Amino acid sequence: MRAWQISSFGIDSLEFVERPTPALGPRGVLIAVRAVSLNFRDLMIVKGLYNPKMRLPRIPCSDGAGEVVEVGPGVTAWKPGDRVAGIFMQAWLDGPLSAERTRGALGGDTDGMLADFVVLNQDGLVEIPEHLSFQEASTLPCAAVTAWNALAAGDVKPGTTVLIQGTGGVSIFALQFARLRGARVIGISSSYEKLERASSMGLDAGLNYRDNPEWDRWALDQTGGEGVDLVVEVGGSGTLPRSLKAVRYGGMVAQVGVLSGAAEPLAIPTILHKMARIHGIYVGSRSDFIQMNRAVTLAQLRPVGEEFHWTQAREVLEKMEEGSHFGKLVLTVG
Repeated sequence: MRAWQISSFGIDSLEFVERPTPALGPRGVLIAVRAVSLNFRDLMIVKGLYNPKMRLPRIPCSDGAGEVVEVGPGVTAWKPGDRVAGIFMQAWLDGPLSAERTRGALGGDTDGMLADFVVLNQDGLVEIPEHLSFQEASTLPCAAVTAWNALAAGDVKPGTTVLIQGTGGVSIFALQFARLRGARVIGISSSYEKLERASSMGLDAGLNYRDNPEWDRWALDQTGGEGVDLVVEVGGSGTLPRSLKAVRYGGMVAQVGVLSGAAEPLAIPTILHKMARIHGIYVGSRSDFIQMNRAVTLAQLRPVGEEFHWTQAREVLEKMEEGSHFGKLVLTVG
């Protein structure tokens, strides 16, 4: 099989290689990968910033979709021709997260999806919605499930106000899912063009934070001084202090990303005085993925992104590093 692998850290060191196809095993499913999507985590892994002690070589990327080619003798859930996607954490099937269930995250703990063939356990797969292409379905395992669970944790319902940061994969999925739930969505970006595009997808109000860095005050103004119910926080320690100022009393900050470093000390008094909740979101289980796919199918929701050929993997990682994309970055395999 052909694959991209990390032999040493760095985008320029990513290698396109021939490797033996993994052994099938009794519960294994051989998948012809058709598309892979990138997450910020993949960039960090390739650069050696996520886990500098990770064993190399490693095939990166957690998110991919493809077609079942062959199944092991103990497989009952799948057959050749089925359209599937791998789940992010192969051991987290249902229930709450535990240390044991965090093991086996694709593209980190184990080889990921950036290959033309992969073998996964039958339990580590979900069926992809019929109306989606492989490229669209490849965007779901990490970013979409993360956004879905962030809104679930925030109990988003009609009338809720959600604040999204930027227009990357998680934020755009959060916009789409929040609109499905009848919520009002406001958002910030460094690009007027991206804000306009997000507005066409249902963003109720947008602010360019480069021109107006005090977006927390703007969020308060947008909510009559009350604050938003939920912030889908992708920035990390660099944006968390403003997120806490923007959230209402008793509201939630769903912490899903680590894109920036600390700009100021964490506002502990703000957390106490507002009785604000900071809820970490680490993707979700197979059960969460299946539930989300039901909603995606019912609404005929389509992911948003840009498509490239997988031979452009290095260039697309550089594009992610620049932050110039809207929605997801997708690689067509083959």
